[in-house]
Amino acid sequence: MTAVIALAAGGVALVALLVALWLWFLLRRVRSAQLVLLGGGKADLVDFAVSLQGRIDDLHRAVDEIAAGLARVDRRVDGTVSKTSIVRYDAYEGTGGHQSASVALLDAGRTGIVVTAIQGRDYARIYMKDVDRGRAPVALSPEEQEAVERAMAH
Repeated sequence: MTAVIALAAGGVALVALLVALWLWFLLRRVRSAQLVLLGGGKADLVDFAVSLQGRIDDLHRAVDEIAAGLARVDRRVDGTVSKTSIVRYDAYEGTGGHQSASVALLDAGRTGIVVTAIQGRDYARIYMKDVDRGRAPVALSPEEQEAVERAMAH
């Protein structure tokens, strides 16, 4: 009877040894896959995930900083002269050569100035008028209005 128990215990020990070897090979395969994922580092998967999350957080901060800088640049660009137009014409009959001109200089908000230079035979006059969101507080001449409309169309 003791021999049967000893043989059964040996059989169970042999099965346990085979299961342990099988599990050891499975663990080696998992560890080699983990090393491929981690790039050969000695850290475990949890440490790798924590470091990866830290890098993602750094990336989010960098993107937020870039977005804030871009917003500042957009505000500065919107305030610059970006819409221009020039209309040349003869202010007086018989002068010829389209020597008079109206120039519209507007920003992205359609705010700026219209500069008009009227050339006569023996004089030149320059006028400036404000434009606020596409409208002037002072009446614009047809040529000035055309210059503003052309500038706003760009």
